[in-house]
Amino acid sequence: MIKQTLNEALDHARSHIHTGHVATYIPELAKSNPNHLGACVMTIDGQCFHAGDWQHEFTMQSVSKTITLILALKLVGERGIFSKVGVEPTGDAFNSIVKLETKTHFPLNPMINAGAIAVAGCCIGAVDDAYAAFLWLARKLCGRQTIEMDQKVYLSEQAAGMRNRSMAYLMQGEGVIECDAEEAVNLYFKMCATLANTQDLAHYALVLANNGKNPFTGEVLVEDWIVRIVKTLMVTCGMYDGSGEFAIKVGIPGKSGVGGGIMAIAENNLGVATFGPALNSKGNSVGGLLLMEYLSQKLGLHLFSGNIYYNCKTQEEK
Repeated sequence: MIKQTLNEALDHARSHIHTGHVATYIPELAKSNPNHLGACVMTIDGQCFHAGDWQHEFTMQSVSKTITLILALKLVGERGIFSKVGVEPTGDAFNSIVKLETKTHFPLNPMINAGAIAVAGCCIGAVDDAYAAFLWLARKLCGRQTIEMDQKVYLSEQAAGMRNRSMAYLMQGEGVIECDAEEAVNLYFKMCATLANTQDLAHYALVLANNGKNPFTGEVLVEDWIVRIVKTLMVTCGMYDGSGEFAIKVGIPGKSGVGGGIMAIAENNLGVATFGPALNSKGNSVGGLLLMEYLSQKLGLHLFSGNIYYNCKTQEEK
């Protein structure tokens, strides 16, 4: 049933991706093919279902913010992180600087750019090589040891990232970032430029769905208290200023990135990831949103649907 539903979802989404546009504010991302579309669903019992351009690698961009947060919570703890960044939705665009000037110098949550830069800053000095620690964790969570950074995208972000630098310097001036602003923002750029495909992100989502334990090896990768924090923030803030709509239409924790990826967690059951670089005005993948909505409806994934995934498994899939 999952394989058929996934193929149906892909056909449904493919007919609408022409309404989106690739990200252009990072020049290297402007080269993306807007017609790419793929998805992967991974189950707790080891099955993996693919469709479309599921193997195509793309940069994690803001999906990486969840891994950055996990790493920072491991390194400096809950109190250390949330003395620098809040936990509330903003209602503003992911790259907005407005609230830093008009409401509080502390970013409102770790899922927006300012918040992720502040969280990255917490990692610097807490470990010898913060990006190496991030990459090690990303490989563990994604279940693939060959994950690397896309050097061209990283350099492109460095060249075009003046708004992010502005946020970093503002926060350094207010004592929110205690390291050098350039160090914090360059680490953030590297994290965003890390490559993955939909199977990688589905594996990562499955680990979070399994309360931080790799279901295939039994290794605990993320402590349960960290999983709780990350999944909660994904529900409230994970889809930028489209988080409320995603919560209603899809109804599971999700995190998107302007590289076109979305990863989402069906509690206790499966990990889902989609890829489509054509974005809507809020920076979320048009095709990815449609794929997620279709899968949620057909497989009964919504947290408040009253259904669970295992109720709709066929005997063949069992």
